[in-house]
Amino acid sequence: MTRSGFDPGVRTAGADPDDDRWYSDWAADDWDEVAEAAAVEPVRGQNRVVKWVVWAMLALAIVLMLVVGYVGWWYVQRVTPGDGPRERVEFTVADDDTVDSVAARLVARGLVVDASVFTWYVDQRGGLELTPGYYELRTNSHMGDVLAGLRRSPADTVQRITFPEGFTLEQIANRLAAEQPSLSADEFLAATQTAVVPDAYGRPAGIRSAEGLLFPDTYQVSNADNEAQVVERMVGLMERVAINQEDLVSGAARLHRTPYEILIIASMIEKEAKLPEDRPKIARVIYNRMSGFIDMPLQIDATLYYGNDRSTPFPELRDIDSPYNTYMYHGLPPTPIASPGRAAIQAALNPAPNPPPGDPICQALPDPTQGCLYLYYVLATKEGGHAFAATYEQHEANIATARAAGVLP
Repeated sequence: MTRSGFDPGVRTAGADPDDDRWYSDWAADDWDEVAEAAAVEPVRGQNRVVKWVVWAMLALAIVLMLVVGYVGWWYVQRVTPGDGPRERVEFTVADDDTVDSVAARLVARGLVVDASVFTWYVDQRGGLELTPGYYELRTNSHMGDVLAGLRRSPADTVQRITFPEGFTLEQIANRLAAEQPSLSADEFLAATQTAVVPDAYGRPAGIRSAEGLLFPDTYQVSNADNEAQVVERMVGLMERVAINQEDLVSGAARLHRTPYEILIIASMIEKEAKLPEDRPKIARVIYNRMSGFIDMPLQIDATLYYGNDRSTPFPELRDIDSPYNTYMYHGLPPTPIASPGRAAIQAALNPAPNPPPGDPICQALPDPTQGCLYLYYVLATKEGGHAFAATYEQHEANIATARAAGVLP
């Protein structure tokens, strides 16, 4: 009991709730503090744990975003092409190659930047069935383009290559190697030495060159082709055009020549004539000069350049002792000097007739009805046309006219 008999822990009936003694005379004890602490402290502790969990999750999310971003950037750098030029590269797949060995060589050739990424990329896109052969790929290509290139069969990668009329074997070989780098110019030339050509040509024994026996045309050459196959196709097309279509064998017999000699004549016409109307006349000059009762040297300028540097001055070319020097030696050179086209072969088989007696070039002859022959020609126009003559004096006059017109030096 407290003073005046008032118990602060017991509120008597009828007591005034506003009576200050109710509060001022309250006697706190230890149990009050324990109860209050038990009610407040757990709430504060739980809030701290929640905050730490939230911050940890945010930090983890940021780290994951950075990691994913870096991995994505790293992956793109290995899959996406660079900024350099897309240069064509010939790539070979061998019989014993695997995806791993191919990937390593792709890196070495600068076609992809990471072998392991490439093998993973291939695996994710259904794998790669390797076919041995030559492939055409390009540097700085997307990895998907490289994979697509390796999935394309070498036989499906085709180049259209044109070999013009009048090309020599060397020119054909160089163009082939330039247009289809998987093939070698030297290997092509070697293949021409062993090429099987029709016996119908009557090529002399001991001559192995296929010069003039490859038909000039546009060919489709694939990465699956080799040099010998290209030679075989070109030889086969010449056979089909010259022997089968142009009836080379019968035509040569009619002119008392072998089919091979006709091809030699056709090759000289191909190199000399620029205009269609000149081809048969040049053919007639050649036949006239080789006739038994004239027996003049052919003096075909194009034969001098065969096998020689074209920058060599012409007077020096005429002094070179060579079987192709038709100024020095009578008759035909030993082989064709280029690949003749169909028109040149037709001209060689169908030379123009000699000029009629009424032709102006025959009027200078003592008897125009006797022996008016095409024996000379010279370049006369800037378009490549020629002037023809029956006498040397006419020929000299034509040369002077061509020089005055600026056609000849």
